[in-house]
Amino acid sequence: MSTPHPTSGDTTARPEPGTVVVSASDARPYGQDVDTDLLHWNADEPESAGGAGSGPDPYQLLLSALGTCTAITLRMYADRAGLPLDDVTVTLTHDRLHARDCEECETSTGHVDRIVREVRLVGDLDDAQRAKLIAIADRCPVHRTLTSEMVIETDEV
Repeated sequence: MSTPHPTSGDTTARPEPGTVVVSASDARPYGQDVDTDLLHWNADEPESAGGAGSGPDPYQLLLSALGTCTAITLRMYADRAGLPLDDVTVTLTHDRLHARDCEECETSTGHVDRIVREVRLVGDLDDAQRAKLIAIADRCPVHRTLTSEMVIETDEV
């Protein structure tokens, strides 16, 4: 669970909007404090992986980004289109599979990361509306980021 930034009165200690700062927490050995301009939360590895279990693990954070973006995108679209969408629940899992077992993958060697996303739409929606919403799910910004070519630059400061 996130909380208001602990230094809400001290603007010099907060990251700039759009920036996330991750640093070691007291939950050793792997616990991390995550800070944005407005919020603070913890991340960690589960006890089964040697962590303290003080927060979601990195893959849970990744899945939560995709899940929340999907749900928000569907809500925004339904509201703008006047669709009778009462609720959206997005359930996600992550695993790795052998590339040779993946029919739609470009590579055929090594492993491929797979995210399975299940979208539950609640409301008096007809089949065409449901199909449109499922198509819109693939257009959420985080989905597009995860499925596009990505460059991550790492600089030592």
